[in-house]
Amino acid sequence: MPTSRNKKKFIPLYFILMLVLVCVTAGCSKQEQGQTATVTSGDSSNTLVIGAYSVAKDAVGELLPKFQAEWKAKTGQTINFQESYEASGTQARAIVGGFEADVALLAMESDVDKLVKAKLVTADWKQTPNEGMITRSIVVLGTRAGNPLGIKDFQDLTKPGVKVLYPNPKTSGGAQWDINAIYGAGLKLSEEKEGKKDPAAAKAFLEEVHQNVESLDKSGRSSMAAFEYGVGDVIVTYENELLARIAKGVDYDIVVPKNTILIENPAVVVDKYADKHGNRELAEAFIAYLRTPEAQRIFAKHGFRSVDRDIFAETKESFPTPAGLFDINYLGGWDEVRKTLYSKRGVWYQVLAGL
Repeated sequence: MPTSRNKKKFIPLYFILMLVLVCVTAGCSKQEQGQTATVTSGDSSNTLVIGAYSVAKDAVGELLPKFQAEWKAKTGQTINFQESYEASGTQARAIVGGFEADVALLAMESDVDKLVKAKLVTADWKQTPNEGMITRSIVVLGTRAGNPLGIKDFQDLTKPGVKVLYPNPKTSGGAQWDINAIYGAGLKLSEEKEGKKDPAAAKAFLEEVHQNVESLDKSGRSSMAAFEYGVGDVIVTYENELLARIAKGVDYDIVVPKNTILIENPAVVVDKYADKHGNRELAEAFIAYLRTPEAQRIFAKHGFRSVDRDIFAETKESFPTPAGLFDINYLGGWDEVRKTLYSKRGVWYQVLAGL
């Protein structure tokens, strides 16, 4: 039976104040608060408007000047960028609501589906290389240096006293990947014990983990900021988020669960707005650039698994493949996941409500 801990409020005032302090001390940018910033160079003959999920910010920041230089060499035109970084679900809703992004880099396919439903992106967007995906990752666990609690897998997140962080799947695409990974791991465990998938056992497993969740943040980046500040013992997050921080000298341990999910992140031209702005050629060129070996190496540098087979082969030593790795199809695909987990009466909302 779920305990009363399922019904606690996850964002108390003291935690809000802590996050404010994080932004002050870490230098949170306007982009991460949902506003836009413009990078300019030379004339303003072309401006590409980019709406991206927050976790991609650092990699995109390195890619933009390289694409700018390539476009200048190819066409003689100087381009500018208007950028917005937000939680993936929030970003998708902003674009649907009127933020006129020419291109969107989102955390998951289902967020692009929101743009398709709003008739901003054509339904054939997956008829592109790698079915529209530009990066991959997996869901992993991050612990404090030395892994003091001896965390080895998702099962350890159910132990009494283990304080867990992951963001809110209502706003964050990263959080949905996290929930999908935990629920899917529950299905895998039930298969090992019972010889078949048991949705009830997977729900119970998710409930056990969720009882130890310390807070639900707006985005994967916000959740990571809270973890960096000292909140929680373990964070459920993208592998690339932890690899990027370790590369910058932050001392964390990465625990790769035996059973976890393959994350795939799409990028699309927002057809309606790119055509409105006369930017289709530029927008398509940018999306194509993201698939080039140069761009894929930069993504790998920032901890993403490349969608380019050759680049992934070059970097595979940095990206171990867990024995029980599964993808979204193991859960029935995104349509089934939306219905089973994230509908108004879905598993996630039952867990959240303690039902």
